[in-house]
Amino acid sequence: MIDLALTGFFLCLIAAGFKRPFVWMLCYVYVDILQPQIISWGLLSRLPVSLIAFAMAFLGWLVFDHKEDTRFTFRQGLMVLLLLYCGYTTIAAAYPVDAPEKWAWVWKALLFAIFMPLALRTRLRIEAVALVMVLAASALIIDGGLKTVAGGGGYGTLRIFVDSNNGLFEGSIISCVAIAIIPIVIWLAKYGTIFPSDWRVWSFAAALIFACSLIPIGTQARTGLVCLAILCALYLRTARHRFLIAGGMALAMVIAVPFLPQSFMARMGTIQNHQSDQSAGTRVAMWRWTWEYAKHHPMGGGFYAYQGAKVKYDTYVSQTVGSTTVITSSPVEEAGRAFHSSYFEMLGEQGYPGLALWLLLQVSGLAQMELIRRRWKDRKGPDEAWAAPLANALQLAQVVYLIGSLFVGIAFQPFILMLISLQCGLWSYLKRIERPVPEARQAAGRMRVSPPAREASTA
Repeated sequence: MIDLALTGFFLCLIAAGFKRPFVWMLCYVYVDILQPQIISWGLLSRLPVSLIAFAMAFLGWLVFDHKEDTRFTFRQGLMVLLLLYCGYTTIAAAYPVDAPEKWAWVWKALLFAIFMPLALRTRLRIEAVALVMVLAASALIIDGGLKTVAGGGGYGTLRIFVDSNNGLFEGSIISCVAIAIIPIVIWLAKYGTIFPSDWRVWSFAAALIFACSLIPIGTQARTGLVCLAILCALYLRTARHRFLIAGGMALAMVIAVPFLPQSFMARMGTIQNHQSDQSAGTRVAMWRWTWEYAKHHPMGGGFYAYQGAKVKYDTYVSQTVGSTTVITSSPVEEAGRAFHSSYFEMLGEQGYPGLALWLLLQVSGLAQMELIRRRWKDRKGPDEAWAAPLANALQLAQVVYLIGSLFVGIAFQPFILMLISLQCGLWSYLKRIERPVPEARQAAGRMRVSPPAREASTA
């Protein structure tokens, strides 16, 4: 049934695009996030689904879409430079046989993120992309949440649709994305026009947010717990009743703790005592290795440069018996472990130039969303009140991603690049529709001045 549903839905999107070509772009967003070709075992698994959707989206825009409102933003230019630089480091990669494997999907994710804002010419299109991103991710999140409630969770054992450890099917990545979309879910429930706000929309939004909160528990990913704590703290920044909300969060935490699995509590305890955990020890050791590697390879080693890493470190375990505490150290030696951080991923693979471009792309997004939030926050008109909250939601989502990126190598994760693309589209659209406002005010001023002038000439 799942195979038939996925195949039928994909074919319906392709068919609908012949009437509304923008649907093909939504189809690619859906395919790239959910990856139905991986979940399916029938027709979709045998077709180049992603390539078909991308080609249809691009040709639909090129042939049928209007171009008069198209704008190319500064951040799209940054992504072009990052794409070209990644191409260069792939050619000069330390592992030229393996590097093209990652380049094969990175260039497509970057290219689509560069292209998508060109088609986001209206509020409806911006909202539609945000909605499809959330719903596509929610299919994975709801599946993971249901299995967590049923007791099927665990570190490295939560199976979301398929037994895969790539992309959004990996525990730490889906935990980060699940928490990041919560602000967008709230915005869609409050300001959405495709599904107007009512009790049904809010019920689904509340259930989805609950499922998002369950993902860090089901995956037992410390990254998700940190992201959730940061998001709660950030929400208090703009909340009207900060103390009431903070008290509610604390109460919910107290109520939830007794129901949490003991394995989850034990793993979360390693956040403070990271020296006893081999996974945390690997991260720190790899970060040190990457820092030294970049000193000798400032332009980066290309994709999969971490394969040359060899790290040594000690883990420490303390045992207390009576009044005596014994600390035992165990030496660990590993080779070829991943960077475990987007920042060190960029530093090791793309060097200082690539890291600088990536950081500028991220920081400029935070700045642009803050400018929009401040510029539009006092506008309460029906066609204006949505803008500042959306900018705030996209900013919060990006902050959560940047926090999660400290511990997971997701610098080129397609979902996050789409989030950046959505920011670019919002920035471009609001700049375009804001221009006529001063002209209208000037025209109104001239109309108020003109009647006295006519009276003076008559006299």
